[in-house]
Amino acid sequence: MEDAEIIALYMQRDERAVSETEKKYKNYCMQIARSILRDPEDAAETVNEAYYAVWQSIPPNEPESFPAYIGRITRRIGLKRLRTAYTAKRGGGEAAEALDELAEVIRAEKSTEHDVEARELREHLNQFLKGLPEPERSVFVCRYWYFDKISEIAARFGFSKSKVKSMLLRTREKLRKMLREEDLL
Repeated sequence: MEDAEIIALYMQRDERAVSETEKKYKNYCMQIARSILRDPEDAAETVNEAYYAVWQSIPPNEPESFPAYIGRITRRIGLKRLRTAYTAKRGGGEAAEALDELAEVIRAEKSTEHDVEARELREHLNQFLKGLPEPERSVFVCRYWYFDKISEIAARFGFSKSKVKSMLLRTREKLRKMLREEDLL
Protein backbone atom coordinates (compact mmCIF):
# COMPACT_ATOMS: atom_id res chain seq x y z
CA MET A 1 0.00 0.00 0.00
CA GLU A 2 1.28 3.47 -0.82
CA ASP A 3 2.04 5.97 1.94
CA ALA A 4 -0.72 8.35 0.80
CA GLU A 5 -3.24 5.52 1.14
CA ILE A 6 -2.00 4.67 4.62
CA ILE A 7 -2.22 8.32 5.69
CA ALA A 8 -5.74 8.47 4.24
CA LEU A 9 -6.70 5.49 6.43
CA TYR A 10 -5.37 7.35 9.49
CA MET A 11 -7.29 10.48 8.47
CA GLN A 12 -10.47 8.38 8.23
CA ARG A 13 -9.64 6.79 11.64
CA ASP A 14 -9.63 3.36 9.99
CA GLU A 15 -7.79 0.86 12.22
CA ARG A 16 -6.34 -0.87 9.15
CA ALA A 17 -3.90 2.06 9.04
CA VAL A 18 -1.92 0.58 11.91
CA SER A 19 -1.70 -2.90 10.38
CA GLU A 20 -0.68 -1.42 7.01
CA THR A 21 1.94 0.70 8.76
CA GLU A 22 3.28 -2.38 10.49
CA LYS A 23 3.41 -4.37 7.23
CA LYS A 24 5.35 -1.67 5.45
CA TYR A 25 7.49 -0.10 8.19
CA LYS A 26 8.05 -2.69 10.93
CA ASN A 27 11.62 -3.52 9.85
CA TYR A 28 12.51 0.16 9.42
CA CYS A 29 11.15 1.09 12.85
CA MET A 30 12.76 -1.95 14.50
CA GLN A 31 16.12 -0.97 13.02
CA ILE A 32 15.81 2.50 14.54
CA ALA A 33 14.64 1.19 17.92
CA ARG A 34 17.29 -1.55 18.11
CA SER A 35 20.08 0.85 17.26
CA ILE A 36 19.07 3.00 20.23
CA LEU A 37 18.07 0.35 22.76
CA ARG A 38 19.99 -2.80 21.72
CA ASP A 39 17.38 -4.93 23.47
CA PRO A 40 14.91 -6.70 21.14
CA GLU A 41 12.05 -6.62 23.65
CA ASP A 42 12.50 -2.91 24.41
CA ALA A 43 12.76 -2.24 20.68
CA ALA A 44 9.51 -4.12 19.98
CA GLU A 45 7.71 -2.20 22.74
CA THR A 46 9.07 1.07 21.37
CA VAL A 47 7.80 0.26 17.88
CA ASN A 48 4.35 -0.59 19.26
CA GLU A 49 4.33 2.71 21.17
CA ALA A 50 5.30 4.45 17.94
CA TYR A 51 2.33 2.94 16.10
CA TYR A 52 0.06 4.18 18.89
CA ALA A 53 1.68 7.65 18.81
CA VAL A 54 1.16 7.83 15.04
CA TRP A 55 -2.49 6.80 15.52
CA GLN A 56 -2.89 9.56 18.13
CA SER A 57 -1.20 12.23 16.00
CA ILE A 58 -2.82 11.66 12.57
CA PRO A 59 -5.11 13.61 12.36
CA PRO A 60 -4.57 16.49 12.99
CA ASN A 61 -1.08 16.07 11.52
CA GLU A 62 -0.80 14.98 7.92
CA PRO A 63 2.87 14.17 7.28
CA GLU A 64 4.51 14.95 3.96
CA SER A 65 6.98 12.10 4.37
CA PHE A 66 5.47 9.18 6.23
CA PRO A 67 8.77 7.27 6.67
CA ALA A 68 10.44 10.35 8.16
CA TYR A 69 7.41 10.94 10.39
CA ILE A 70 7.22 7.44 11.82
CA GLY A 71 11.02 7.25 12.02
CA ARG A 72 11.18 10.45 14.05
CA ILE A 73 8.45 9.25 16.40
CA THR A 74 10.15 5.87 16.86
CA ARG A 75 13.48 7.55 17.55
CA ARG A 76 11.95 9.97 20.08
CA ILE A 77 10.20 7.17 21.95
CA GLY A 78 13.35 5.05 21.89
CA LEU A 79 15.46 7.88 23.29
CA LYS A 80 12.88 8.53 26.00
CA ARG A 81 12.90 4.85 26.93
CA LEU A 82 16.71 4.86 26.95
CA ARG A 83 16.83 7.83 29.31
CA THR A 84 14.44 6.20 31.77
CA ALA A 85 15.70 2.63 31.52
CA TYR A 86 19.45 3.15 31.43
CA THR A 87 20.74 5.42 34.12
CA ALA A 88 24.33 6.58 34.09
CA LYS A 89 25.02 3.98 36.78
CA ARG A 90 24.05 1.13 34.45
CA GLY A 91 25.57 2.64 31.30
CA GLY A 92 23.94 4.28 28.36
CA GLY A 93 25.05 2.21 25.38
CA GLU A 94 25.84 3.43 21.89
CA ALA A 95 23.14 6.12 21.80
CA ALA A 96 24.43 7.77 24.96
CA GLU A 97 27.98 7.67 23.62
CA ALA A 98 26.91 9.22 20.29
CA LEU A 99 24.90 11.91 22.07
CA ASP A 100 27.88 12.70 24.30
CA GLU A 101 30.00 13.20 21.18
CA LEU A 102 27.48 15.67 19.77
CA ALA A 103 27.01 17.38 23.14
CA GLU A 104 30.53 18.73 22.74
CA VAL A 105 29.28 20.68 19.73
CA ILE A 106 25.61 21.48 20.41
CA ARG A 107 24.48 23.01 23.70
CA ALA A 108 21.21 22.05 25.35
CA GLU A 109 19.04 24.52 27.27
CA LYS A 110 15.32 24.66 28.14
CA SER A 111 13.40 27.90 27.52
CA THR A 112 11.21 29.69 25.00
CA GLU A 113 14.36 31.26 23.63
CA HIS A 114 15.75 27.76 23.32
CA ASP A 115 12.75 26.69 21.19
CA VAL A 116 13.45 29.50 18.72
CA GLU A 117 17.16 28.69 18.71
CA ALA A 118 16.40 25.00 18.26
CA ARG A 119 14.34 25.75 15.16
CA GLU A 120 17.15 27.89 13.76
CA LEU A 121 19.70 25.24 14.68
CA ARG A 122 17.64 22.57 12.91
CA GLU A 123 17.55 24.65 9.73
CA HIS A 124 21.30 25.24 9.84
CA LEU A 125 21.98 21.58 10.59
CA ASN A 126 19.88 20.52 7.60
CA GLN A 127 21.82 22.94 5.39
CA PHE A 128 25.08 21.67 6.84
CA LEU A 129 24.12 18.07 6.06
CA LYS A 130 23.05 18.95 2.53
CA GLY A 131 26.48 20.53 1.99
CA LEU A 132 28.42 17.46 3.11
CA PRO A 133 29.80 15.16 0.44
CA GLU A 134 28.90 11.48 0.37
CA PRO A 135 29.78 9.27 2.23
CA GLU A 136 30.59 11.81 4.95
CA ARG A 137 26.91 12.76 5.27
CA SER A 138 25.79 9.12 5.43
CA VAL A 139 28.41 8.24 8.05
CA PHE A 140 27.32 11.24 10.16
CA VAL A 141 23.63 10.31 9.87
CA CYS A 142 24.32 6.64 10.65
CA ARG A 143 26.14 7.62 13.83
CA TYR A 144 24.04 10.50 15.12
CA TRP A 145 20.56 9.68 13.84
CA TYR A 146 20.53 5.88 13.87
CA PHE A 147 23.19 5.55 16.62
CA ASP A 148 25.02 2.85 14.70
CA LYS A 149 28.21 1.52 16.24
CA ILE A 150 31.50 2.66 14.74
CA SER A 151 32.25 -0.95 13.77
CA GLU A 152 28.87 -1.27 11.97
CA ILE A 153 29.46 1.94 10.04
CA ALA A 154 32.98 0.83 9.10
CA ALA A 155 31.67 -2.50 7.82
CA ARG A 156 28.80 -0.89 5.89
CA PHE A 157 31.06 1.55 4.04
CA GLY A 158 34.17 -0.62 3.81
CA PHE A 159 36.24 1.72 6.00
CA SER A 160 38.48 1.03 8.95
CA LYS A 161 37.14 2.00 12.37
CA SER A 162 39.87 4.64 12.68
CA LYS A 163 38.81 6.19 9.37
CA VAL A 164 35.19 6.40 10.56
CA LYS A 165 36.28 7.95 13.87
CA SER A 166 38.45 10.55 12.14
CA MET A 167 35.71 11.28 9.58
CA LEU A 168 33.23 11.87 12.39
CA LEU A 169 35.72 14.04 14.28
CA ARG A 170 36.39 16.19 11.20
CA THR A 171 32.66 16.49 10.50
CA ARG A 172 31.93 17.54 14.09
CA GLU A 173 34.70 20.15 13.78
CA LYS A 174 33.14 21.47 10.56
CA LEU A 175 29.78 21.59 12.34
CA ARG A 176 31.30 23.42 15.31
CA LYS A 177 32.91 25.97 12.96
CA MET A 178 29.64 26.54 11.11
CA LEU A 179 27.71 26.95 14.37
CA ARG A 180 30.25 29.48 15.63
CA GLU A 181 30.09 31.43 12.37
CA GLU A 182 26.30 31.54 12.65
CA ASP A 183 26.57 32.52 16.33
CA LEU A 184 24.68 29.40 17.37
CA LEU A 185 27.40 28.08 19.64
